[in-house]
Amino acid sequence: MAKLDLDWLSVFVEIYKTQSVSRAAQALGMEQASASIALNKLRRHFDDPLFCRTSAGMSPTPRAQTIYPDLLEALLRLEKSRGTTGAFLPQESKREFRLCMTDISEIVLLPRLINHLQTIAPGLVIAGEKISPDSRRQLESGDVDLAVGFTPDLEAGFYQQALFAQDFVCLAAGNHPRIGSKLTLKAFTNEGHIQVISSGTGHSIVDKVITKNKIDRRIVLRVPSYLGVARIVAQTEFLVIVPRQLGSALARQENVKVLEPPMLLPSYKVKQHWHERYNQDAGNVWLRKTMASLFSGDFSTVI
Repeated sequence: MAKLDLDWLSVFVEIYKTQSVSRAAQALGMEQASASIALNKLRRHFDDPLFCRTSAGMSPTPRAQTIYPDLLEALLRLEKSRGTTGAFLPQESKREFRLCMTDISEIVLLPRLINHLQTIAPGLVIAGEKISPDSRRQLESGDVDLAVGFTPDLEAGFYQQALFAQDFVCLAAGNHPRIGSKLTLKAFTNEGHIQVISSGTGHSIVDKVITKNKIDRRIVLRVPSYLGVARIVAQTEFLVIVPRQLGSALARQENVKVLEPPMLLPSYKVKQHWHERYNQDAGNVWLRKTMASLFSGDFSTVI
């Protein structure tokens, strides 16, 4: 087989990204049988299995890992030479978009996004990925389409768009025995605190400001995620510092109250990031515009 069909490249790239023939077919809007036929032709062309079934899905062979960057680059160059990747019709598409998100964005942004997509693009699938040190590579390779959150590690080398500004608040149990509607610096230093250590995000700026101002914060618990802090705060006498929009969302779920911190803490911007290679991809463009329309500006008015 001397020639390599362009459609086969698309199937190869999607299987590599999704580790699934069925999900690749869904993303490309084709029958699973057609994707399987294309994969078999690719296997004969390269004289290699390319993908093997494992507990994690269709895992690439060493040969597939070697040729993936070149085939992806070739596919993108061919699409770019045509001037466009084609119109994206969200109401008809069954594409799966992969979003790298902080756990905060998962709580605050994801429900609104999913509800919106169900009304305008019910066939779409959103696959969430946790922000990590590997997110840069995932954006570059196309394994994820967008990264959303407060992620300073992605500031350089990627396209970016600010969605909304954010600052910090404290959470305390709604029935805390010593803290009412106002949090003083004395009360802040007297109570035990939860510290969230979240890899790949920039929320360590809180720790830096507290240390710089020589404020005594007694850490009694460290956790790797914001996902469970509201339940812990509601059932203990500990305090935790969280982004404001997250605090508002958590206060609607658990018996916790939102308090202004007794010191000046920095603000920051939540952004969406994407790689230059996918800047003109019609689906990626549509998704970015959708995110901007939902979350740009004064986000407090829409949650």
